[in-house]
Amino acid sequence: MTQPVSPPRDSADKVPSTNEAPAWRSLVFRADVRTLSLLGVLAALIVIGGITKPDEFLDTRNLQLVLTQASVIGVVTVGMTFVITSGGIDLSVGAIVALASVWATTVATQEYGFAGILFTAVLVGVGCGLVNGLLIAYGGMVPFIATLAMLASARGLALQITDGRTQIVSVDGILDLGERDSYVLGVPPLVMVFAVVTIIGWLVLNRTTFGRRTVAVGGNAEAARLAGIDVRRQRLYLYLLSGLCCGIAAFLLIILSGSGQNTNGNLYELDAIAAAIIGGTLLSGGRGTITGSVLGVLIFTTITNIFALNNLQSDVQQIAKGAIIVAAVLVQRRTASTT
Repeated sequence: MTQPVSPPRDSADKVPSTNEAPAWRSLVFRADVRTLSLLGVLAALIVIGGITKPDEFLDTRNLQLVLTQASVIGVVTVGMTFVITSGGIDLSVGAIVALASVWATTVATQEYGFAGILFTAVLVGVGCGLVNGLLIAYGGMVPFIATLAMLASARGLALQITDGRTQIVSVDGILDLGERDSYVLGVPPLVMVFAVVTIIGWLVLNRTTFGRRTVAVGGNAEAARLAGIDVRRQRLYLYLLSGLCCGIAAFLLIILSGSGQNTNGNLYELDAIAAAIIGGTLLSGGRGTITGSVLGVLIFTTITNIFALNNLQSDVQQIAKGAIIVAAVLVQRRTASTT
């Protein structure tokens, strides 16, 4: 007896509908919307600044100042973006910047000139990042606790080195970089360094295996481990990277201020985390964007500049930053629940 032949399956069962957009297109679309939204906010702030204080805000020197100030915290934010993308956090970035800046501006260090100051600032930053990484990756400490301990320790050591006094830089090569004569086509050297760090950070996060591993660890550390990724080593490298960015930022701050102070980098951790979050980096890890973080830095720096030009108190600035952070996290949670 012959078995009945089942009818051929409809081709629609095999071929996905053309009306259904691939997942990657949806992700790209959302990323483009985020970037355009941030650009819209930045443009709105520029308009507000131009309306409230047209002569001061739109002055070339003021715009150069905004970009220069954004450069220091921007370099820190690039490193913070990598750490948050991996599911971690670094509360010690501001204290590391302070420690690196005062250690690099001691009288003994300045005897070695430009190279000595640069080398010391970077070395101190990387050293602090190494301690954080070892405690978190191999010591099993929670990132919040480990970096909080580093925050307290680095601030205390910076205060001990300076004894509460400002250390003035006397190296001509450092001071010259802060002068307008060193600008290239109207662009300050600090802004150029920030641009280079941003480009390298974007390439590393989006075009290298290191970047893909960072995202994988942040998305699901156990799945990343099963896939063959050395999660502990990756986390160590990420905190080293954050420390390196802090060292570079400390050197830029030395150029900008011409001194080293134990109060340098105050609340940098707040600014860096806030810029990364409003830029689209998930606080829970698994997604990060260097472009968004840079736009976040520019937004915060522009807000600070507008507030300063309009003689608003610093406490109002901090309240505004806190409100922006809360709003950004709420938007992230709502976006995650709808996807």
